[in-house]
Amino acid sequence: MRQINILGGTSDALVLCRMLTQHDIPYSLSVATATGAALAADIGGARQVGRLDTEGMVDWLRTAHWVIDASHPYAEQASQTLAAACRTLGLPLTRYERPSEIDAIHDAGLLAVDNIEQACAAAGQFGQRILLTTGSKQLADYVRLLPGKTLIARVLPVADVVSQCAALGLGVNHIIAMTGPFSRELNLALLRQYRPDAVITKESGREGGYAEKVQACLDAAIPCVVIRRPVMSWSEVIHSPDEFEQLLNQWLAAADAGL
Repeated sequence: MRQINILGGTSDALVLCRMLTQHDIPYSLSVATATGAALAADIGGARQVGRLDTEGMVDWLRTAHWVIDASHPYAEQASQTLAAACRTLGLPLTRYERPSEIDAIHDAGLLAVDNIEQACAAAGQFGQRILLTTGSKQLADYVRLLPGKTLIARVLPVADVVSQCAALGLGVNHIIAMTGPFSRELNLALLRQYRPDAVITKESGREGGYAEKVQACLDAAIPCVVIRRPVMSWSEVIHSPDEFEQLLNQWLAAADAGL
């Protein structure tokens, strides 16, 4: 039977994997980190763990017949590498893009910017203490771009991530190691506890608890700087499990017809 390969350690990717398991369709999931592998421990398909360059991506895709990019909206490099590998092999590629909520909330305390440099410049104007809810991948960049500021990082409770924070100079009082997404109430409680002068986040969508993060900042009258998603061009994009189900049924019908 034909195989589907899925890129991404996101909750979106896991939903698609479980749908494929229900349909008894062979698949392989590629995740970048050991944390992603742990979250995907209960899926029924094969797993590839570790970041891949284009050559490695091509090798991983050699048994695939259809490829789904369900990686995080900000995993731009991984998406570009996957697209290049699919072009090399002539494989069909579909992007699973979780819907954005950035246009759903409008407030003077919400500032949208295009990149990390703009985010740091904006947040740095509001005061000394800045809460980062952007993950651990670019922590070194925030430390470099916000010299002299007190940074508080909300990151996954994983040993190597906490060690990374410590190596960058963040003390125990400046690391919030928790697994989200979080409710509006919990976000608000954390803001009251850590008293940041500004928050930097990303438009992570409903799955990432975007609205709950932003609304908590507005409730607490704390400026929230949001980094917009990188803009990429896709030939085929879907936004929900229902859309994937429809596309999957079409793919299965074409496969049965020998197309």
